[in-house]
Amino acid sequence: MDFNLTEEHLMIQQAARDFAQNELLPGVIERDEKQIFPTEQIKKMGQLGFMGMMVDPKYGGSGLDAISYVIAMEEISKVDASASVVMSVNNSLVCWGLQEFGTEEQKQKYLPGLASGEIHGAFCLSEPEAGSDATSQKTTAIDMGDHYLVNGTKNWITNGNTASVYLVIAQTNTELKHKGINALIMTKDMPGFSIGPKEQKMGIRGSDTHSLMFSDVKVPKENRIGEDGFGFKFAMKTLAGGRIGIASQALGIASGAYELALKYSKERKAFGTEICNHQAIAFKLADMAVNIEAARHLCMKAAWDKDQHKNYDVSGAMAKLFASQVAMDTAVEAVQIHGGNGYVKEYHVERFMRDAKITQIYEGTSEIQKIVISRAVIAG
Repeated sequence: MDFNLTEEHLMIQQAARDFAQNELLPGVIERDEKQIFPTEQIKKMGQLGFMGMMVDPKYGGSGLDAISYVIAMEEISKVDASASVVMSVNNSLVCWGLQEFGTEEQKQKYLPGLASGEIHGAFCLSEPEAGSDATSQKTTAIDMGDHYLVNGTKNWITNGNTASVYLVIAQTNTELKHKGINALIMTKDMPGFSIGPKEQKMGIRGSDTHSLMFSDVKVPKENRIGEDGFGFKFAMKTLAGGRIGIASQALGIASGAYELALKYSKERKAFGTEICNHQAIAFKLADMAVNIEAARHLCMKAAWDKDQHKNYDVSGAMAKLFASQVAMDTAVEAVQIHGGNGYVKEYHVERFMRDAKITQIYEGTSEIQKIVISRAVIAG
């Protein structure tokens, strides 16, 4: 075992940290309050290579490993989880899914723009009646010979309005149930593709979340990913990697909240001394530090499994389950340590608390992660 980061990893960490502090921190409160999508910041993230980190350089990507991705996600998420979820979806779900399972023509057509940050993508699985139960797809893709005719609605789609490429999961053959599901590449300029209003969210308010509606959208057969009926397996394999990204986002939220709480505790005085000297606060800081370190190791283990081409279904689920809980607990305690100041926007920690909650919900709720983990441990 080697717990040291390589020189390259340290450089990536510093680059992501500098970008977060210099480009994301200014205006982050206003973007959250007014639900402003970080358009310019996302473009700059692309220029730095953060939008296609694991994409092969021949398609314009950075060609880095999953550990590099975890490191960068943590640093970006320490400052702005709304920006990091755009980065996560583009890297883990869209770019990885296309590179791993797309045809060479699909890769050549879409990956260079996605990896460069010139455009970004969306992953469209959830529906009004198909959240955790992803097999219950009501969106249909009827086989019309040379194309599919798509009808239905997708909910809670990150990058819903700003994306250029949409990976849409739809049911082609209901009799085959989940084996009759396909994954299709769609673009918003296709006739019949419409976008609903932006969701009014509790957290990650700078990200772009919408419902999508499809009414007789014609999607060419060459836009299908994989063989007929591969869509559900595609979604599950892609989400397994996505969970590493969200676990890293949760880790970053926790780290950001902890660093602010530690700093504040060394400045704020009560009863004649800095509050970090009071055991009630010191023990909170100790618990936060331990849990964050444990979450970081779980994230790194899942990323290492992916880099080593091992099965990372369980390690990714463990990382997301634990890191998302740590994010929630740490953010709540950070607000508590700040006292009244923690409840106002200028100290940032109230935003971390609001942002943390979604990491327990999207890309598989904590309950779904427990199903994945429990099935694995029972099966041995």
